[in-house]
Amino acid sequence: MPDSSRDTAEGAGWGSAEPGAYRRLMPTEVQKISWLDPRMLWAARNGVLASWFGDPTGRTRSRWVAQRAAAGAPADKVIRRAEADRFSFLVIGDTGEGDEPQYAVVPGLLKAGRDTSFAVLASDVIYPVGSADDYDGKFFRPYRDYRAPIYAIPGNHDWYEDLGAFMRVFCGDAPPLPPEAKPRPLTRAWLRSLLWHRPRDGDGGRLAEARRLRSEPAQQAVQPGPYWAVDAGPVRIVAIDTGLLGTLDAEQGAWLREVSLDPRPKILITGSPLYVDGEYRPCAIEGGGTVDDLVRDPAHRYVAAIGGDIHNYQRYPVRVEGRTIQYVVCGGGGAFMHATHTIPRVDVADVTEDDFRCYPLRGDSLAFYSRLYGRRLRLRRFFTLTEDEATAVIAERLGIRPGRAPGATRITRRTRLVASLLGTGRRPGRKARFRLPVRKIYTQLFSPSSATYSPPFFKCFLRVDVSPEAVRLRCYAATGNRAQEVDPPVEDEVTIPLV
Repeated sequence: MPDSSRDTAEGAGWGSAEPGAYRRLMPTEVQKISWLDPRMLWAARNGVLASWFGDPTGRTRSRWVAQRAAAGAPADKVIRRAEADRFSFLVIGDTGEGDEPQYAVVPGLLKAGRDTSFAVLASDVIYPVGSADDYDGKFFRPYRDYRAPIYAIPGNHDWYEDLGAFMRVFCGDAPPLPPEAKPRPLTRAWLRSLLWHRPRDGDGGRLAEARRLRSEPAQQAVQPGPYWAVDAGPVRIVAIDTGLLGTLDAEQGAWLREVSLDPRPKILITGSPLYVDGEYRPCAIEGGGTVDDLVRDPAHRYVAAIGGDIHNYQRYPVRVEGRTIQYVVCGGGGAFMHATHTIPRVDVADVTEDDFRCYPLRGDSLAFYSRLYGRRLRLRRFFTLTEDEATAVIAERLGIRPGRAPGATRITRRTRLVASLLGTGRRPGRKARFRLPVRKIYTQLFSPSSATYSPPFFKCFLRVDVSPEAVRLRCYAATGNRAQEVDPPVEDEVTIPLV
């Protein structure tokens, strides 16, 4: 088995490694996404408008679902696949920036997933606003050599153009929704409609040509809408759409309650993770209750809940009434990397730091961001930490065993200062000091700086192996280096008994 980041720095992708061959898969010209561009921020304004003037996602989603039902989609929105009792599938989250980090995932994914029955894209299929013409280089081209069907659930970025392109690609070339009646003047809905971003004229003109890249019969799949379930072998996989603001409308909530009554063991796939960054986010359902209420109910037999949206890997094994549910974040499929070194020492739902797993390791995340800030601020000598320095200072600040033993290194005042400035988590009870914007502000305004275009990228994908006895989850790393392309390392693994 190849070294992972938990074994060696080389296994993490550091050092003078040979670059991978992923660039051969890329188109000649790649447009880089820049969230510093005011035009890009303006195009992606719908999430802010929804939080200010009311979220129309639920109503729009209901219209899409009604259209699909009228076209003959199954009323229960369940896809029934003729899988054997033993099969495998992939989960890839937050993929579609169309640049080097996304394509770097592909070679390892094709190798580790060559015998899988299908794949699921979990959240944010296309950045920045889910446009139809972006599907060529951000969906069809990168996954053209994956010979099985791909299902998807939308993320908030796919909703920035009211989900039209997503529905055309994944739901049987669904036609556009008819226009709605204009809202009454001077209402919140009226103000929202004046400012709402909509697809540009002619968007999707290249879609027919792009489809040829995944045109084999074995690659085709049509799903009944933006949320759905798959019955495959001994399990039911339930996928929900959390829209622009990370919640469920009442209609989808009623459907989720209904499909959860099936007696089979279940895996939930959601655009918004329920445990993330050491916090509990149960996901509200309009009208009352939460998604996690349904996941925790022993009658529903959920064994795992896998969410995208956050661009790294995390796992929380939560004990619920004598059983363990694996809550997983799997959003490292291509978009810029969310830091893990900002996650405080974990203590949530009786999950401690010894139980918690993440990728990249906190030390590697801190080393990555220290290089990034050193380059952007032109202060390399001050900011840049070696991977050993970063690993050691993380262990000191959080009081934890490092994920990988650091080499002989001395923690200096500069090391501690850089770790503090870059938002490194701290032990409970310690006061926060001034930090540079690494987490929320950084990822909203400065994401292009964390979308580096040379390895290591610290991307990942999930392989799920199902049998009547157990579900096995494995997180594979994709660094962009040749060694991890040829033999992708496993960064985390857990087996969940079903019997």
